[in-house]
Amino acid sequence: MNILVCISNVPDTTSKINFVENDTKFDKNGIQFVINPNDEFGLTKAVWMKESHNANVTVLTVGDQSVEPTLRKCLAIGADKAIRIDCDAKDGFSVAKEIAHFCEKEKFDIIICGRESIDYNGGIVPGVISGMLDYNFITNCVNLDIKGSTAEASREIDGGIETVECDLPLVVGSQKGLVEESDLIIPNMRGIMMARQKPLETIDAQNFETEIENKSFHKPEVKKEVKLVKANEVEKLIDLLENEAKVI
Repeated sequence: MNILVCISNVPDTTSKINFVENDTKFDKNGIQFVINPNDEFGLTKAVWMKESHNANVTVLTVGDQSVEPTLRKCLAIGADKAIRIDCDAKDGFSVAKEIAHFCEKEKFDIIICGRESIDYNGGIVPGVISGMLDYNFITNCVNLDIKGSTAEASREIDGGIETVECDLPLVVGSQKGLVEESDLIIPNMRGIMMARQKPLETIDAQNFETEIENKSFHKPEVKKEVKLVKANEVEKLIDLLENEAKVI
């Protein structure tokens, strides 16, 4: 069984976010990048399947050379091979097209992508890949069992869980629940050393034209400070309501 796990390189949630070029482009300077959490849940599941189904696990990302440390971490976690499609990840649609084009030549039984990335929250990559390859697609996946050439999967729906069965090949949109946070694999020294010996291949991109243009970004407005007033401070409360809140 061949499994492909698509990886996004995303800013750590503690990073201070800024935009440049008239707020049209994300400023990467000084940002610490990590594996997209939804992708990491999928990668952990793939590594488990590597052991239980004798599977080969390849990780793939679309990006420049700066993403290679993230791929090396994926190799340390347990992936067998890493591939980087050499181009700037402009938007989800062009990324999905690059991945789908690669998968037309390299056949995989299961393609796992995080259901969405935590940077832009687009959520379109796995669905577009499945559509372009004409593969079955299950998103919001919280359980996945493979028996021969058949997959049984459960996914979150509004108010419950839906369980479905379909044939391989399959695209899976992974999320928390497919494995739990406590199950995530922390690379040990042996894994880190072995990762240095595993192949990390760079391939040329097709450079598909983007069909999405970012007009601008903006940060959420800073929430106003909450002021607490004691029960006996009636005059202070009236003053705040009249002069600051201007509701009386």
